[in-house]
Amino acid sequence: MIKRNLIVLALVGAGTAFALHASSSNEEDNCREADGLWFGELGCEMARPRIDRIAVDKSDRSLIAYEGEREVRRFVVALGREPVGDKVRQGDARTPEGVYPVTFHNPASQFHLSLRLGYPTRDQVAAARAANIDPGGDIMIHGLPNATPWLGATHRARDWTSGCIALTNDEIEWLYRFTPDGAAVEIVA
Repeated sequence: MIKRNLIVLALVGAGTAFALHASSSNEEDNCREADGLWFGELGCEMARPRIDRIAVDKSDRSLIAYEGEREVRRFVVALGREPVGDKVRQGDARTPEGVYPVTFHNPASQFHLSLRLGYPTRDQVAAARAANIDPGGDIMIHGLPNATPWLGATHRARDWTSGCIALTNDEIEWLYRFTPDGAAVEIVA
């Protein structure tokens, strides 16, 4: 840690600006330049996690990102407007429960970045067809609406999505960067 601090101080003295992000105690946040880019050549490459599992607990509005068994980062989230119960159909404003893979990174989302989840599963589609209903879809982990980035963490004051999981823009940038397609997302009540 001392060696890295000396290198950072030397670079700052040379006119390179760095930002230490006080919003998180995670070491990986301390390895970013002011523009948000990583400077792995300074020994921070080990701080770049590969998130392979995400746990969302609807009861306490938490999202925990894991690398293997190691908890890397924890967030407070907003859910669908009707957070109690499993998603059954299009328009019920519920966040689904179950295990879904991340299937797509959307950089052009109507929200600030999004990670599409593999909802509905084949079984959920079959159950919806049997009940003659539309199971819905387009369930994402995303940031704030592009029109209201100024909301920041105040968005958590109430559940407001149509069934998605919402983070602040800074938080989704981090999760988007370190979560590959295929990572498992488990959502529990």
